[in-house]
Amino acid sequence: AQSALADPRAEVRSLYDALDLGGVVRIMQTEGRAYGADLVVEMFAGRGGAAWDAVVADIYDTDDMETVVLDGLDRQLADTDLSMMLAFFLSDRGQRIIQLELSAREALLNDEIEELAELQLQNMRKGDDPRLAVLTDFIEANDLIESNVVGGMNSSFAFYQGLRDGGAFEDTLSEDQILTDVWAQEVDIRTDTTDWIYSYLALAYQPLEDADIQAYTEFSISSDGQILNRALFDAFDDMYTGISRALGRTA
Repeated sequence: AQSALADPRAEVRSLYDALDLGGVVRIMQTEGRAYGADLVVEMFAGRGGAAWDAVVADIYDTDDMETVVLDGLDRQLADTDLSMMLAFFLSDRGQRIIQLELSAREALLNDEIEELAELQLQNMRKGDDPRLAVLTDFIEANDLIESNVVGGMNSSFAFYQGLRDGGAFEDTLSEDQILTDVWAQEVDIRTDTTDWIYSYLALAYQPLEDADIQAYTEFSISSDGQILNRALFDAFDDMYTGISRALGRTA
């Protein structure tokens, strides 16, 4: 568990709330607990029992997760004027976008909806849907694929480190060996990440006009958008690597 951040800057808390990052963290907790249930099957042939469930629930504690993200944002945005970010995300358009993103992320917790979203993406690709170009501009402006691939690999590396530190391997695994194993997953992580991001955004932004997505893309390209994007990535990466290391050590 992380030590609670006593008092993030008021503007940082306002931005956190405008982006509804508390809602994002709650969904990530649900995703994480489902992942923990999958790990039991993969690693212990289902022999985790109540002890494992309790550990996973403790690791995916929303208060701890929110503290890490808030702390990270407060640190990353320490010298930044947040007025333009707040103006964009507190606008009607900004709030609608945030709620659509959150609803889609929550919907994708359902396997059937996830399959339908993947099918929709396949159909968009087959039909060369013009919305794909609008989504691609947005994805590139926010460096979403590269950032998430790096994040996925960082989490995987931290999980291996946790396994090693917990004594899971008879021989001590070197950092180089861990890196080699993680890099071997890069192509699969990239493919899965690309498909998930496109299907998620296609689902989330379905009700929006192209102009709304383009306005969001323009904000993302601005210096404020770039600073916020980097701060969010770093804060959530800190959270995920900490969780992954704890999961590996416990496993």
